[in-house]
Amino acid sequence: MKPLPGHPHVARRGDALFIEDVPLSELARQYGTPLYVYSKAAMLSSLAAYQRGFAGRRATICYAMKANSSLAVLQLFARAGCGFDIVSGGELERVLQAGAEPRKVIFSGVGKTRVEMRRALDVGIGCFNVESEAELDVLSDVATQAARVAPVSIRVNPNVDARTHPYISTGLKDNKFGVAHERTLQAYRRAAALPGLRVIGIDCHIGSQITEGSPYLDALDRVLELVEAIEAEGIRLQHIDFGGGLGIDYNGETPPAADALWAELLQRLDARGFGDRHLMVEPGRSLVGNAGVCLAEVLYLKPGEHKNFCIVDAAMNDLPRPAMYEAYHRIEPLERRAGPATRYDVVGPVCESGDWIGRDRDLAVKAGDHVAVLSAGAYCMSMASNYNSRGRAAEILVDGSHTHLIRQREGIADQLRLERLIDS
Repeated sequence: MKPLPGHPHVARRGDALFIEDVPLSELARQYGTPLYVYSKAAMLSSLAAYQRGFAGRRATICYAMKANSSLAVLQLFARAGCGFDIVSGGELERVLQAGAEPRKVIFSGVGKTRVEMRRALDVGIGCFNVESEAELDVLSDVATQAARVAPVSIRVNPNVDARTHPYISTGLKDNKFGVAHERTLQAYRRAAALPGLRVIGIDCHIGSQITEGSPYLDALDRVLELVEAIEAEGIRLQHIDFGGGLGIDYNGETPPAADALWAELLQRLDARGFGDRHLMVEPGRSLVGNAGVCLAEVLYLKPGEHKNFCIVDAAMNDLPRPAMYEAYHRIEPLERRAGPATRYDVVGPVCESGDWIGRDRDLAVKAGDHVAVLSAGAYCMSMASNYNSRGRAAEILVDGSHTHLIRQREGIADQLRLERLIDS
């Protein structure tokens, strides 16, 4: 057995590719393709690194569910003791359906509506991560009208470069997220004075797919400076939330392990006198990204003068990251073939030139073979669409040698159910 780099629960056994103890080719034949397959062991192993890092500390790990919001995935993390970081009313309903404790839910996002705020207050969530001074006023008004007090932290934009793709950077001055570092103290004074709010913490999130520790340390120093200034005003902060964003290995990246990163951050927290605070983190991609693969069938091999194309039945509506970010996903045949490989652009059937999965990949495949697109556990199904009236794929959770169908394949009847023809 030879695990693939960065994917300890995806391995070759002879020429066949397995996830845990299940051959992926068997799942492709049984359930069809495109098909998402997730490893339970991989998700729990990634979570365990965070749990080790916080051993002996007062800490809450809040899974950032926008990475993958499938109910069974949420259920798995809820049973493992996680809280949840949500960014919409729909996500709130999903975590409640999956068995989350409302007091362990934190509500982030720059555009919360009054309806969403009221629902979150009604169920008793743990904290609102407020992202603008205007939102403070609206949330206070909603809470006052409901005869409640909203627990809040303010998300600080520390102007720290996370050194990641600009579309997933969130901690610079030009990003839409959070309150500017220089206005944070003023925002806390305002929050403390509003009747419908109770200040309980501070939040910081600088980006996603971060592959080095130094941006976290830079952000930590800036946040702790603010904590000292805020508490000098008599506003006590019960918790410090450092967000998420830790990257994964897509193509040889070497992000720090979660437990090693937090050992370094905790050492600095202790040195500054804040090691006794309740700590919160919001990992998403790092818990689920390399736990999932997307299986696809090779439909056609199309040679060209300058490019050869391997056309598969998965597309940009199933795997949107390459089209959105020019992101890399490793592609592996489910059954290794003898003979020379050919260099292909791996593309889908959607009617867009941007519908590509991988460029310049050396593959020994033929029509009818199946491939696995790796690192598909995060921001694939949660961002999937019905473009070209394509149904969203089925999802499978693997637990050792057992498989669970956790989402049925979407048919055209599912897509049309809410639409209506005009009467005349």
